[in-house]
Amino acid sequence: MIVDSGISVDNADPEVQEQKTSLHSSRSRLKGTVQVVEFVIGDELFAVDLFDTREVITTPEVTSIPNAPTFITGMIDLRGVITIIIDLRIMMNIAKESSGKKKSRIIVLDKTVSDKMIGILVDDVYSVTNYSKEDIDQEAHSSREGHRDILGVIRKHKKDAHGKEKSSLIIWLDIRKMIGRVEKDL
Repeated sequence: MIVDSGISVDNADPEVQEQKTSLHSSRSRLKGTVQVVEFVIGDELFAVDLFDTREVITTPEVTSIPNAPTFITGMIDLRGVITIIIDLRIMMNIAKESSGKKKSRIIVLDKTVSDKMIGILVDDVYSVTNYSKEDIDQEAHSSREGHRDILGVIRKHKKDAHGKEKSSLIIWLDIRKMIGRVEKDL
């Protein structure tokens, strides 16, 4: 919640909500860096903007919703708030199961992403990481080129046990666009 001169903007008019969204976007990109939450689905790495998330929780018992789309796993009671759970594996048509030990987590999305409380089910959450803009390719795979929900591809550089440079690719998802497209079904 952002408080300015004692006024809460959680229930503010659309113009104030837009300013709040803009603030979240600019905070995640301060000084040429982007902060993301990294997670895995199947054997692939994905990320969402840190400021589009609220918290990460272990997967509790999920109550099914009759006649819901297949990507909606169900709902949970998160400290008194009904939260809809979306399975990103099904939503993104990823058939491959995770080869490692599966520790399912739910990433609860921020209120600026949707009017409804939403959590996304993932196989595991790895970390919150800062990346410089030089590590992100936003041109070749961006959402502007059609229906893809990708903000960019992040090149993650790390060293292996022998000190050799190794890199992997992380798909940076446009979670706002993804949720916006299916919000009428929630």
